[in-house]
Amino acid sequence: MFQLGKTIVSEDLIEKEFVCNLHACKGACCIEGEAGAPLTSVEIKTLEEIYPKVKPFLRPEGIAAIEIQGTHITSDLNEMETPLVEGKECVYVTFKDNGTASCGIEDAYNAGAVAFRKPISCHLYPVRVQEYSEFSAVNYHKWPICNDACSLGKELKVPVYKFVKEALIRKFGESWYLALEKIAAKV
Repeated sequence: MFQLGKTIVSEDLIEKEFVCNLHACKGACCIEGEAGAPLTSVEIKTLEEIYPKVKPFLRPEGIAAIEIQGTHITSDLNEMETPLVEGKECVYVTFKDNGTASCGIEDAYNAGAVAFRKPISCHLYPVRVQEYSEFSAVNYHKWPICNDACSLGKELKVPVYKFVKEALIRKFGESWYLALEKIAAKV
């Protein structure tokens, strides 16, 4: 671990390699698991505002779940997250013709319907950020469903921090990312 501004960063972001391999996993991270994607308070407001524009991009099952649960939920651990369809996939999941999961929010973004790409926790994955009062912990999340992504990252020699560059800049800013690159160059 090393400190970078008000963040404590795991060396795994530099040392581990990762490139999503959607051909292999079919977007399992949006389907598997026991909870929805973590959301910030700003994202909650944004999802409420953009839902009418995102709704046409969603599956009927996702829309039905949102109509019952809302655009977000509070978990048993008092954390805000995206709701799930019958305890399974995220309500915002769509599927391509080949069965690969996609994000209806990002589909709306790519179509120019909304200016919000997707929750930062999704954009950052496999990086997870835990907020504390004095700092943010920035960690690599290892999940067996992403083994193919680890293999592809190793084959292409792409460290985690480079794979999620755009998301890290979105979350922490360009100067933070440039400082991370300088640290990585010394490793």
